[in-house]
Amino acid sequence: MTVPGDETPTRVLVVDDDAGIRLLLESVLAAPGYRVVTTGTAADALVAARAEDFDAILLDRFLPEVDAVQLVPALRAAAPSAAIVMLSAVDDVDGRISGLRAGADDFLGKPFHVSEVLARIDAVRRRSAGPSDDPQLLRYADLEMDLAGLQVRRAGDPIALTPTEFRLLRFLLENAERVLSRGQLLERVWQFDFGGSGEVVEKAVSTLRRKVDAGRDPLIQTVRGFGYCLRVEGP
Repeated sequence: MTVPGDETPTRVLVVDDDAGIRLLLESVLAAPGYRVVTTGTAADALVAARAEDFDAILLDRFLPEVDAVQLVPALRAAAPSAAIVMLSAVDDVDGRISGLRAGADDFLGKPFHVSEVLARIDAVRRRSAGPSDDPQLLRYADLEMDLAGLQVRRAGDPIALTPTEFRLLRFLLENAERVLSRGQLLERVWQFDFGGSGEVVEKAVSTLRRKVDAGRDPLIQTVRGFGYCLRVEGP
């Protein structure tokens, strides 16, 4: 399976210590044309993520040798453009928040329907790429986002973003100089209801700000008591 405008197959890394789950996911994902690599350990997952440019990573929440939440940042560093979907038999709000705060893009509970796995992978990739009828470039001040090439630059310097960070920055760019609440960001970027918790948003905005505003005039502003805004602050 390919993304529109891309002739290369979607590349998926499956990380699960259960051999049966790995075999099932490999079979299901290979059927529509995905290229699948499977591994059962955290160490092997990092080796694979560094060796190949994956589009998505399916990560078991509970690996025997390490908490998968702790593994997410390392996988994110090894495969910055990959969408990470965590799989877990424990389907609770706290578990979702911990995984998403660590940098995962989505969360899928076990047992899962195989068609939902395919749908989740397609969804996180579409959210990262954006609709094909959107403008190809978004600009504000010296910040530029290329929707077609999935690239972000500030003053000509490239900025590497995770899929979630890309969606977050895109929403801020599309609403430049408008104040957006944490609830609006949760609904638009994560598409989850966290019962009003803004922790996921605060963590993501903080990380995004370090990447976009590092050593430059700040663009991502916190409007205390209201939310966040992309704007140039006056002197």
